[in-house]
Amino acid sequence: MKKLLIFSCTALLILGCGSSTKNKTNTLPEKAVVADPTEYASTITSEELKTMLYTYASDEFEGRNTGEKGQKMAVEYLKEKYKEMGISTPLGGDDYFQEVPLEKQQVSEAQLTVNGVKYENFKNQIVLDASKSITISTDQIIYVGYGIDDEHYSDYNTIDVTNKIVLAKAGEPKDKQGNFITSGTTEKTKWTNGRQSLASKKEAAIKNGAKGILYFDNESFARYAPYYKRQAQSGSTGRLKLKSNEDNILMLMINDELAKALYPSILEDSSAKQIKTELNIEVENKTESIMSENVVAYIKGSEQPDEILVISAHLDHEGIKDGKIYNGADDDGSGTVAILEIAQAFKAAEKAGHGPKRTILFLHVTGEEKGLLGSKHYADNDPIFALEKTVANLNIDMIGRTDPKRTIGTRNYIYLIGSDKLSTDLHNISEEINTKYTQLELDYKFNDDNDPNRFYYRSDHYNFAKNNIPVIFYFNGTHDDYHQPSDTPDKIEYDLLETRSRLIFYTAWEVANRAERLVVDKVSNK
Repeated sequence: MKKLLIFSCTALLILGCGSSTKNKTNTLPEKAVVADPTEYASTITSEELKTMLYTYASDEFEGRNTGEKGQKMAVEYLKEKYKEMGISTPLGGDDYFQEVPLEKQQVSEAQLTVNGVKYENFKNQIVLDASKSITISTDQIIYVGYGIDDEHYSDYNTIDVTNKIVLAKAGEPKDKQGNFITSGTTEKTKWTNGRQSLASKKEAAIKNGAKGILYFDNESFARYAPYYKRQAQSGSTGRLKLKSNEDNILMLMINDELAKALYPSILEDSSAKQIKTELNIEVENKTESIMSENVVAYIKGSEQPDEILVISAHLDHEGIKDGKIYNGADDDGSGTVAILEIAQAFKAAEKAGHGPKRTILFLHVTGEEKGLLGSKHYADNDPIFALEKTVANLNIDMIGRTDPKRTIGTRNYIYLIGSDKLSTDLHNISEEINTKYTQLELDYKFNDDNDPNRFYYRSDHYNFAKNNIPVIFYFNGTHDDYHQPSDTPDKIEYDLLETRSRLIFYTAWEVANRAERLVVDKVSNK
């Protein structure tokens, strides 16, 4: 009996089926399963993109003008798509809409006198901004030269402008070598470049406590005055802007006649000083409040849910002009439906147990055509997720066509803008992912800091980039149908739209699932 028992135990040990051996086997780590993203990328198809775009860019949606019927139809369409896919909203419940309060301002006119002499609207001055009706009477104006407040140069360092009217002129000082002092180069900066200069000098005045700014720019005045005059005479409403809970600064653009009446030496002198001039201004404000919406949906991260990757596109377009519908199939219907397909691919991965490690926010913004308003509201006023936890923004704006001016290279390309401006990591990932999966020609033509088109500043990614969040802007370039009623879904090249959408999905997959957060090794020059 004992011998038999001994033999049996020995046999069990030899066969490896003893209880102690079994326990040891169970302690060995299982090899981690690495998901293959190609399985989920294959759900992004030209057929589905085409079906959705023929609806989204149809006449029924009336060009999706911000705040109007077609835009309301667009946001409802997007909401229903996310509900069908089972993708929830970070706002909770059935609320996929982040409200974006806007106001539409009619052209205001100013009653303005200097030392008792009256100056005329559209001949001498234009009211650019007036958030309320205002009456100002003063004998003290603060001249602030170029009106710049920069780390390398400031016109505000030596003078207090709190609750004062400031007078500033266009341009920027240069050194003896002809370089701009703020940048050290001859290239235009935000202080000298068109509308960006207007905004920058207005922000500088606000930052330093001024209650109004008179901005002397004779060249711009000659372009702006006829447009503003036509708008005023027709009774048309002006450009949409974000509604502020605070009173905005009064801003007038003036010509050389009025500027010299305020300060005769304005052309020769750039030193900040107080000016003894009697100024009287009355402005009647006329605004209409409008509510628009961003659409937000998300897939929560499985391991780092507090880190956010934002994939964005703008949902609006130009609406109806002179009875013609501006469908905006490429701009930006193509980006909109691309996000829906990318979201579907990530949802399929989640259902298969391979959800993203980081949270992905699918952000459809309103008012891009009116000045990047929806993305500005998200970034500046109401970020649903903290910006410091936002690892990157992949922004899609026009990816369904080809650029007729691009004569070198194949049609299988995409313009990338911004990928290397804040994070070397993001740029390298983008390159490697494309080589591995899609083999598109990545064209950086418009990524040049000296690009005269300044596309880097002209789509919604910029409101993330200015906050030092790494971005990539995906873009096919402009064409003859850009901002025309002829931008229709029949002209989209759906095979390219599919491949480009897959590239963005693969890039998002890597950013969302990599072990380490993207390193920001450069700083935004706002």
